[in-house]
Amino acid sequence: MDSIEWVGEEERMILSVRTDKKDRKLYHLFAESEVPLISVHEDILIRYRLMKGQLLTAGQAAEIRREDERYRAYILAIGYLGFKPRTRKQIQQYLSRKEFEESNIQYALERLESEHIVDDEQYARQFAAGRLRNSSKGRLWIKQELRQRGVSKQAAAEAVDALDRDAELASAKAAADKKWRSVKGDQKEKKRKLIGFLMRRGFPGDIVREAARSVETDEEEELYDDDDGLMLDN
Repeated sequence: MDSIEWVGEEERMILSVRTDKKDRKLYHLFAESEVPLISVHEDILIRYRLMKGQLLTAGQAAEIRREDERYRAYILAIGYLGFKPRTRKQIQQYLSRKEFEESNIQYALERLESEHIVDDEQYARQFAAGRLRNSSKGRLWIKQELRQRGVSKQAAAEAVDALDRDAELASAKAAADKKWRSVKGDQKEKKRKLIGFLMRRGFPGDIVREAARSVETDEEEELYDDDDGLMLDN
């Protein structure tokens, strides 16, 4: 709903306060016109003690409107965070899509960070650990994902450096074992394809080599057991 505009310091009296029909947290303050003097979030209404009979100047209304707009950006960001953790960049992009002014977006981001609601370093650590645990991806892939989400280069590096190597190796071995069964070609060709697959999944070289050796060793042991079984049968 549009708000009325006026110039100078002429005072206007609030004659009624009405709740928005769709958003119960939004209030419209009216004077003699059917166009509201100003529309504000419930928290701003309470903070400025806006009520029927109060006088407002254009300057006061402009100040309240500015405060309301940046507060609404903050509240909307809180709601967006309610679904899952987000990075500063993701929230900034979300509020930009909602067409908030950049100054109001920055206010919301700074407030969220000062309240420790948004913390890119903590997000990076949690994301990296969860990604390693729940997907067959290595630290290089995870680091790239963090950068795409707007995490700084340093925070992304620190997050993946903190990952448990044994857990990453176990993930690489599981991925290698699954892939090996479907790879075609002779032993050398299969190993080349497997190494390429693991590298593309973002596993570092030392882990790729160890995972590939593990698969080859397991296959050799299976062949040995099969041969040994045949000999026993004879």
